[in-house]
Amino acid sequence: MLEGLDAMGFSKPTPIQEMVIPLILQGKDVIATAQTGTGKTAAYLLPVLNNISHNAIPHTSTLIIAPTRELAQQIDQAFQGFAYFTHASSIAVYGGSDGTVFDREKKALQEGTSVVIATPGRLFSHMNMGNARFNQLDCLILDEADKMLDMGFYDDIIRIISFLPAKRQNLLFSATMPPKMRELARRIMSAPAEVNIAMSKPAEGILQGAYLLYDNQKTTLLKSLLDKKNLTSVLIFASTKSGVKALERELKSLNLSAKAIHSDLSQEERENVLLSFRNRNTQILVATDILSRGIDIDSIGLVVNYDVPGDAEDYVHRVGRTARAESTGVALTFINEHDQQRFAQIETLIDRTIPKLAMPQDLGTGPLWNPKEFRTYNYRNKSSGRGKNKRK
Repeated sequence: MLEGLDAMGFSKPTPIQEMVIPLILQGKDVIATAQTGTGKTAAYLLPVLNNISHNAIPHTSTLIIAPTRELAQQIDQAFQGFAYFTHASSIAVYGGSDGTVFDREKKALQEGTSVVIATPGRLFSHMNMGNARFNQLDCLILDEADKMLDMGFYDDIIRIISFLPAKRQNLLFSATMPPKMRELARRIMSAPAEVNIAMSKPAEGILQGAYLLYDNQKTTLLKSLLDKKNLTSVLIFASTKSGVKALERELKSLNLSAKAIHSDLSQEERENVLLSFRNRNTQILVATDILSRGIDIDSIGLVVNYDVPGDAEDYVHRVGRTARAESTGVALTFINEHDQQRFAQIETLIDRTIPKLAMPQDLGTGPLWNPKEFRTYNYRNKSSGRGKNKRK
């Protein structure tokens, strides 16, 4: 394990690792609330791997459930790095793959692997078919648990847990703690220890700013920003899949190195897009919130919220893609006249007024900052993830 830590460049623990690892090693159930980019993945992987590497465990010891395939892959890659010099093995199980991948997952689950990292839907399919064996499971980990509940996975998670042994360690990691999360914790955990690290606050190293503008000024401003900054890695968030596709086309028409990632792409295409961005062959990645908690790429210099996110918490996760691991970065948000109240709610959440930056003179003026003029009614049901944002 120490060789693996050294090879991956880990020299000292982050605050959440320092607080959580001893609790997990003591065998306690743990609820850990922490913002993105604080090192929570290693906080649970290292004690789990420590247990596996010190014992010849012949069965699947740990099940990790994550909301998206990107996060499942990220966790799997981290585990493989930490476990490189040990006998521990892992497999990532997620949807959207072809039949060959499903068969490979089936074989690994049937033969047994130390750690299974899975998305809820795909895992439940395997469990229904009798492929997964968790009768001797030692530890269940729910990562980005609030996101899973927000996406409507509560019932799937409960069904999966019904197949697991009652005696096990439970670890729940989340960025926020809504009532539905408390209900889940009460249902599955026993006297959990709680750790709270800087909930819902962007990292200190993020330089945040916002522009007040109209929709028809967004792309021109974006091009102006990209022309002025010599950036090799830019992540742009749009609110919808159609918006992501349209923005990719616009950026390419401006001869910018841009690619989009969305649910219409096959798994292989998604992985190739991420690899190209990670290797700096693609300068700009355009995505929806599917990536706000599922991408771990160093040195993203600029995050742009092309659209204001629908939920204040999502802002924290979006901008958290930059300034990771105590580095620095810039996060800019484009605010049209209709999204001002929503952005004001974000400022309330993070307890900070974000500077409103002056528009370049050649782009004209944008709307004045007056969040009370346009009232945004949010009927979204956060516990189920269903609903629509409506405005008057």
